[in-house]
Amino acid sequence: MRARLPLLLLLAGTAVLYLWRLGDSGWANAYYSAAAQAGAESWHAWFFGATDPAGAITVDKTPAATWVMGLSARLFGVNAWSILVPQALMGVASVWLLYATVRRTAGEAAGLIAGAVLALTPVAVLMFRFNNPDALMVLLLVAGAYCTVRATEKASVRWLVLAGVAVGFAFLAKMLQAFLVLPAFGLVYLVFARTTVLRKVWHLGAALGAMIVAGGWWVPAVELVPAGSRPYIGGSQSNSVLELALGYNGLGRLTGEEIGSVGGGRGWGSTGWSRLLGDEMGSQIAWLLPTALVLLAAGWWAGRKGERVGLALWGGWLVVTALVFSFMNGIIHAYYTVALAPAIGGLIGIGAVALWRRRREPAAAAALSGALAVTALQCYLLLLDWSAALAAVVLVLGLLAAVGLFLATVAPAVVVVPVALVAALLGPGAYSVATAATPHSGAIPAAGPAQAGRGGGGLVLMGPGGVVNNVGGTGGIGGLLSAPTPGDELVALLRDNDGFTWAAAAVGSNNAAGYQLGSGEPVMAVGGFNGTDPAPTLEEFQELVRNGRIHYFLGGAGMPAETGSDASQRIAEWVEETFTAKTVDGVAVYDLTADAQP
Repeated sequence: MRARLPLLLLLAGTAVLYLWRLGDSGWANAYYSAAAQAGAESWHAWFFGATDPAGAITVDKTPAATWVMGLSARLFGVNAWSILVPQALMGVASVWLLYATVRRTAGEAAGLIAGAVLALTPVAVLMFRFNNPDALMVLLLVAGAYCTVRATEKASVRWLVLAGVAVGFAFLAKMLQAFLVLPAFGLVYLVFARTTVLRKVWHLGAALGAMIVAGGWWVPAVELVPAGSRPYIGGSQSNSVLELALGYNGLGRLTGEEIGSVGGGRGWGSTGWSRLLGDEMGSQIAWLLPTALVLLAAGWWAGRKGERVGLALWGGWLVVTALVFSFMNGIIHAYYTVALAPAIGGLIGIGAVALWRRRREPAAAAALSGALAVTALQCYLLLLDWSAALAAVVLVLGLLAAVGLFLATVAPAVVVVPVALVAALLGPGAYSVATAATPHSGAIPAAGPAQAGRGGGGLVLMGPGGVVNNVGGTGGIGGLLSAPTPGDELVALLRDNDGFTWAAAAVGSNNAAGYQLGSGEPVMAVGGFNGTDPAPTLEEFQELVRNGRIHYFLGGAGMPAETGSDASQRIAEWVEETFTAKTVDGVAVYDLTADAQP
């Protein structure tokens, strides 16, 4: 029991950090909370990942994350805790699995350091306290890394197949992003597994087949269902999961040609080597990113074979994912960088322990000292805008500990090691605590303390001439990125819903989600997330109105479409021309059962 005490303390501390005042974020990302609510009420909506119980349209991802939330909401009721607690538990499990994976290649101390780095990475704290699909994807990918290490140890096809299954299910959480780890997993097995090349190839083929089955079964299951018997596939222009996977959530993210995106290649910031260190992403992930790269190189020199297995695994994961994030032209948000956190933790844990073991060698002592000095400087720069005093403390502690590490032959380890750990983790740790203390909501959350323009999830679209528009956030255009909170009078109106399939319809999924979560009644998301999906068409919407299936239409047309369908805009215009609006709690409400105005 005493041997496991450090691990238990790490996991307990992680649980406290991830669960503390979790309910303050409310519905967090209402888009996925609405899908969880729908899944709690309807197994049909649950299977397809629909955003309302009647099944008009799905979320624009594969639905594994909403499956977990939907089951939790079905068991414990639809509330903030039932939706967010599973994400926090996934975070604790990810820390434990990362510890277990690193421990197998580099020992107990390396595993504990790796777990602590992941637990205290600000973007990890954010996403494991939020309900985007990233939490489940990260957990499954770390599980895949664990299975890959086990497979490599004894050339085990069984463990390698399990790694493929884990990555396959990660695809069902966030589609093609899950596959960014595959080069690292495959290369590690090819290089380090002790068996013949032929057996390695067929083992990898078996793992690939398992991945395709585990991640691909849902795609034909959906495609084979007649379009009229299932929800429209959100994020696609042709009601196709394959189009969604390969287009909007696939190659379009690399090229910037996502049809239906409101930003596209010109709206998501500058690409290049410095992207991950810049203002938007630096405070989320860059605290220990330079250190991880230093320790990857130095640890490879200093490490043993087992340690090199771990360094190759996490180094490949980090390099491939970082390159894609740095140079992709399509939709990218700062919170995507949570996918880098396990790799950074693994590299720091393994590299630091490998160098510490050889600390009496001048080269190893210099590398270890330099890595900590880089950490102190990087954290100092990231802390300056938030707390200059804390930045100074981190810099001074880091430089002092760096000197101690350089003089490892004379400096007492019992003093140097704790000071070095505090210096390395104090900056991201303090920023993580501030993240946990700040409620986060909207479609684009950011780690850190409450700041102007951040809490509501607003998105700044950038063009050649600078800022083009601020979309979403609190009170943003059409509620594109944030969900409205309906007043009591509007809630009562929506709950008077006898005989209607949908209590109301609204343009954009976040608009619809706010009204649905507030009233508990199905609300159709016209046009999907961006309002740019052709679901429903104007003719289909008119037919639903004629058949008395939709009671009200709420709000206006939302964002004009630059690409994709303009069906939602045409529907809103038709409603405005055909029916008379009344204002309820500040919202324009059109009664679609009333006689058409002249």
